[in-house]
Amino acid sequence: MCPSYNGPLSAATLQIAREELRETDSSREQALQQIKDWVRMNPRIISCRQDDSFFLRFLRFKKFSIPMAQEALERYLLLRQTISQAFHNFDCHLPRMEYLINNGYMFASPGRDQQGRRWIIARPGVFDPYKFINEDMCRIHGIIYETLMEEEENQVRGFVHFADGAGVSFPYLTLFTPKEAVRIVKNGERTLPMRHKEVHVINVPQSLKYVLDWGMTLISDKIKERVKIYTSIEEALKQVDSSMLPKEYGGNMPMAEMIELFKQELEAKRQTLIDNDKMEVCLDLFPENAKAGAVSALKSGCNQYQSNFHCGSFRKLEVD
Repeated sequence: MCPSYNGPLSAATLQIAREELRETDSSREQALQQIKDWVRMNPRIISCRQDDSFFLRFLRFKKFSIPMAQEALERYLLLRQTISQAFHNFDCHLPRMEYLINNGYMFASPGRDQQGRRWIIARPGVFDPYKFINEDMCRIHGIIYETLMEEEENQVRGFVHFADGAGVSFPYLTLFTPKEAVRIVKNGERTLPMRHKEVHVINVPQSLKYVLDWGMTLISDKIKERVKIYTSIEEALKQVDSSMLPKEYGGNMPMAEMIELFKQELEAKRQTLIDNDKMEVCLDLFPENAKAGAVSALKSGCNQYQSNFHCGSFRKLEVD
């Protein structure tokens, strides 16, 4: 059996995990054992991280539904490999990534709000569609999200997103085809193990409002209800916790200081993110639509294919 959990969560956070995620000492221990056994015996997974925190992010994401956590984990590993140009090499030292980080394309506000949540500040206008490509956008999001998901507190407490659309223009629409956009949104919501608690958006360009309206049709009703769009920062400040925002948006700490603090977090997790590239699946054992990230594969689920294979056919290489 798995050893007793010795994670970093406080009693208050464990209580939230019990109430919202159905996580108890018993359910955690049993689920960890089951998912580790499943990974070890799954012929499609060649190499995977073995630490509890990694598996718990998927179990918590799916409220300890083991089949759903297995599906999300397997698809996560698959898409990291099949779309490797965007989902590998999450290195914050890459020059293009350093530029986006230093200029505040996306960063997390230091500390937590009253509900213990981290706030992710996004400024898409920093992303120059003439200088960067869609792979750069996927990679910078991956670096930010993966860094934050390494903290178990974030796995339980979740995230608040604050986005400023100032500077976003029509050329942004050329970064992704509609088909790509649909796959990114659908796969992200079903596979990326993050709890999105609130989304606040300001300065949406009027010329692109129809794009936002279309994007809203792609997300689940649960997430849609958590999205709030404001006509101005003044309107937003009546509803949001300004202490979590940069000084430039009504908060207390200058944005430059927030960015420098977050860069320390990125640096602390950098090697872990790079080592994640050691994880590997056997592509021959997946159908083509799943490898392409098709929404149809999401509807059916990766696990439907498992019964066709005999467990233990491939050597397991553990990632430390």
